[in-house]
Amino acid sequence: MKRVFLCLALMLCFCAVASVSFADVKEGEKAFLTELKKAIPADRIVSVDAMHGKWQEVQAGKSKAVLLDVRTEAEFDMGHILNSSNVDSGHAYSMPKIFPDAATELYVYCRTQHRASYFASMLIKYGYTNVYLVEGGVVGWAEKGYPLVNKYMGEIKVTKYENKLKEEYVHRDNK
Repeated sequence: MKRVFLCLALMLCFCAVASVSFADVKEGEKAFLTELKKAIPADRIVSVDAMHGKWQEVQAGKSKAVLLDVRTEAEFDMGHILNSSNVDSGHAYSMPKIFPDAATELYVYCRTQHRASYFASMLIKYGYTNVYLVEGGVVGWAEKGYPLVNKYMGEIKVTKYENKLKEEYVHRDNK
C-alpha cells in the first residue's frame, strides 16, 4: 500500500513539474521570438500591401526582388504567390548556397508571420543586408483579395479565409 501511495505522490509531483515546465517553455519561446525580432529593423517590417507593390514591380521586370515563402512544400503547393520562391522555414542554412549575394532583396513571409520572423532574423544574422519581414503573410495577402496560384487550378482568389474549416466527408481514402 505504501508503494501505491509513493507512486501516486511521485506521479503528482511529476505532473506538477511538467505543467510548470511547459508553461516556462511556451514563455521562453515567446521571449526568444521577441529577441529575434529585435534583429529586424522596424523599417524592414512591411505590410502585405507593400509586398504586393514589390510583386507588381517584379512581374513587370522592374525589380529583381525575391518573394520568399518559408512555408512547407505542401502549404506552398496548395496556394502561393505567383513566381515566389519556396524554402522551408527549417532550411535557412541553405540560403547562402541559393542566394550567395548578401545584398539580395528578400521579402520573407509564411502563413501568418511567426516562422518568417525566425527566418528573417536568421538571414540578418547570416549577413544579408536587404531582408524584409512581411506582416500578415499569405493569410493577409489572401484577405486583401490578392491572387494565389497552384499548379492544379491556376489562379485562386480566396473569398473567405477559414482558419479551422470543418468538413464532413461521405468518403475519403486514407492515403
